[in-house]
Amino acid sequence: MAMESSPEKPQPLRTVATAVKGWVERLGWVWVEGQLIQINRRSGARTVFLTLRDKLGEVSVSVTISPLALDAAGPITEGATVVARLRPTYWTPTGRLSFYCEEIRAVGEGMLLARLEQTKRMLQAEGLFDQRLKKPLPFLPSTIGLVTAADSAAERDVIENARRRWPAVPITTAHALVQGPQAVEQLITAIRRLDNDPQVDVIIVARGGGSLEDLLPFSDEALVRAVHACRTPVVSAIGHEPDSPILDLVADRRASTPTDAAKVVVPDVAEERQRIEQAQQRLDRALDVRLRREYEALTALRSRPVMADPTATIDVHTDKISQLRDRAWRTMSHTITSHSATVEQLLARARAMSPRATLQRGYSLVLDGEGHAVNSVADLDPGDDLLMYVADGQVVVEVTDVRPSDHDHQGAER
Repeated sequence: MAMESSPEKPQPLRTVATAVKGWVERLGWVWVEGQLIQINRRSGARTVFLTLRDKLGEVSVSVTISPLALDAAGPITEGATVVARLRPTYWTPTGRLSFYCEEIRAVGEGMLLARLEQTKRMLQAEGLFDQRLKKPLPFLPSTIGLVTAADSAAERDVIENARRRWPAVPITTAHALVQGPQAVEQLITAIRRLDNDPQVDVIIVARGGGSLEDLLPFSDEALVRAVHACRTPVVSAIGHEPDSPILDLVADRRASTPTDAAKVVVPDVAEERQRIEQAQQRLDRALDVRLRREYEALTALRSRPVMADPTATIDVHTDKISQLRDRAWRTMSHTITSHSATVEQLLARARAMSPRATLQRGYSLVLDGEGHAVNSVADLDPGDDLLMYVADGQVVVEVTDVRPSDHDHQGAER
């Protein structure tokens, strides 16, 4: 019912705002379908702001929801299609129209994405995607195990590209359904059979793309756990670049396409031959440089004078030794002569001072009967026996008379 008003009798703004609020909120709760195009979630905030857009019309609305209600719907991402139970609200202080969401659910592809995201988070929390668990691929597998649909384009791509790169590589194929309700069971059986084959060094799981629903088997929890339990390295080659099933995360290596899987697993024989040739060339060049360097060093050694006349150095040192020896002899002779003269002088001086030299000049040494030297007549009495040493012997004499002398030197008369 329209409100009566005129320029002369306008309605108060608060009255109009209150009426609008009443009209809007009279709609009550209603389920709507739309695409979630924006999620504005702040850490610690009590409200999450969403933007919903109609998938066919140019209509979008702002929605508020509690974090608990949003989390209860599972992992919902931007772009997902959802149904939400909304109630319109008009905020009279700002004149802003918004919708409060009590419950939200993913539907269609969005529901599948939410379910896959929930499975992915659970497996990630268990550590199935840990990079440290990834097994390295062999450089050249003795046998490649291939799991794919029979007579599929993915099978042809892998086999043709693998044998184009390395014609002799053996490939063992285990066929399985790659979509439908029986696909997971057959894929697990094929993977386990190849994993138990001791000849198989690597397993490729391949499919040529498809819709989200077609690729659901490759995100199945049972298949992911079976691949995680494999002892053999597994390469995931599902679909094309945008496709990303959970199998890509648990596999030891992800290939964007089946063709890329062949390139990842098998080396190119032409490239390897080229690398070998390049390595041989580098080795030859390094060997030539080393030989040339050693030859130049040998030539430099041979050009030295000592190599031209090996005895020249010996002769030079022989002359030096002869000169040093002569100098040593001269020095030693001079030293001996000098010291001999000194010895002779000292010997002559010692001889001149010795008692024997005194005796040889005619003097004698007189000892009394007790062997004491006699140097005074006062020590003698007539009749004493004396022993007298002369230059050439000894004489025993007897004192017959003692005559003192008035001179400074006293003597005994024999």
